[in-house]
Amino acid sequence: MSAHFCPQCGQPLQTAEIHGQPRPCCKTVGCAYVHWDNPIPVVAAIVEVDGAVILARNHRWPETMFGLITGFLEKGETPDDAVLREVQEELGLQAETAHFIGYYPFFEMNQLILAFHVPAHGDITLNEELAAIKRVPVERLKPWTIGTGPAVRDWLARRSVTL
Repeated sequence: MSAHFCPQCGQPLQTAEIHGQPRPCCKTVGCAYVHWDNPIPVVAAIVEVDGAVILARNHRWPETMFGLITGFLEKGETPDDAVLREVQEELGLQAETAHFIGYYPFFEMNQLILAFHVPAHGDITLNEELAAIKRVPVERLKPWTIGTGPAVRDWLARRSVTL
């Protein structure tokens, strides 16, 4: 639980079983706040430029860890628009289309990943979030087991079927 106090009335939260799950909630008379802790939607982009997939390393990650471009939706934004915006913001690349791959629960982070293949072009310019990138030729790309890895696995499998 991220908060110990009700964001509506300021009273301490308590745990109660609601819809078969223990959930933090406010028991104050007249306040019906429940912390549902629903998963957060996150977009992920398999960015392809000139036959290579661009993997990025966030400043806070270990030096050997690279992953897909990811980000959160903004208010009033569709997942398609969000993933194109993230590619432009984080890499400075232009992309016109985002091809939906699938959705992937990432239980460890309480997220629902909406994955897209994003063919892009232009010169890469890293924003302040990223420390480095790595260009991986598509034929050398290997999926990983958690987070966005299953999307990479599915994209590679579909790609090999259509080639």
